Amino acid sequence: MYRIIKVLNNNAILALDQEKKREIILLGNGIGFGKHPGEEIKMIQSAKIYTLVTKKKQTSALKVVNGIKPAYLEATGRILEEAERVFEKVSHDSLLPLADHIALAAKRAEEKMQIPNPFTPDIKVLFEKEYKVALKGREIIREMTGAEISDDEVGFISLHIHSARSDEKVSETLDNTRLINEGIHMIEEYFQIDLEQDSLEYNRMMSHIYYMLVRTRKGEQVKADLNDFVQVKYPKEFAAAEKICAWIEQELKKEVRIEEIGFLAIHILRIVNRE
Repeated sequence: MYRIIKVLNNNAILALDQEKKREIILLGNGIGFGKHPGEEIKMIQSAKIYTLVTKKKQTSALKVVNGIKPAYLEATGRILEEAERVFEKVSHDSLLPLADHIALAAKRAEEKMQIPNPFTPDIKVLFEKEYKVALKGREIIREMTGAEISDDEVGFISLHIHSARSDEKVSETLDNTRLINEGIHMIEEYFQIDLEQDSLEYNRMMSHIYYMLVRTRKGEQVKADLNDFVQVKYPKEFAAAEKICAWIEQELKKEVRIEEIGFLAIHILRIVNRE
């Protein structure tokens, strides 16, 4: 049983789940029509339930919801539905953070104060499926709110979608993307080359560094050790990998397992075409 806190519009209700003692948002066509605050309702079969997580635990969901136009909540719900068609699991906790971001992005677009996202090309490669969902999200936002968001904002929305389907925070994913970008630049500087960003090897390198960062943050390790073989056969690539791993360790303030060096060196070997 739910008790209505606020009817946001005909399609959205802020309510209290009385059994679980938590605030939720119900989204569905016409579910708010004729409803009133304080009214108790059973679950509406056509409605989707979104649990609410705010940026600050002490901030009430009502206060955050009051600062977001209901159209942006509805648009976000539609975007998460698109994500659910692509991915097995998408957290409904992400409704408010993503809706808040989209509302701010729309406001920035209206005021012509776009925030640049230098990592959009990297995000497009690393999180290809999330980016495609975000592109559909842009169409949904345009259709439901009239707002026209930029390619850079599509990149940011992709990170929110990735966060909704993983245990990574948006800020952590963005930081991983930055580290990957800078790590690849280090390879280019070390070997005095310009890497082809559209190549399969480049994409594999980005993916390898991403999962290396994930493993490092979690304290996991790879199952094999190639260091002795790689260091003897490909000393320059090993030295480059060693330098990058030491830099990542410094950036994350976490130990990068020594076995990661050999695996990274193999990927460097492939990408610089030295075999």
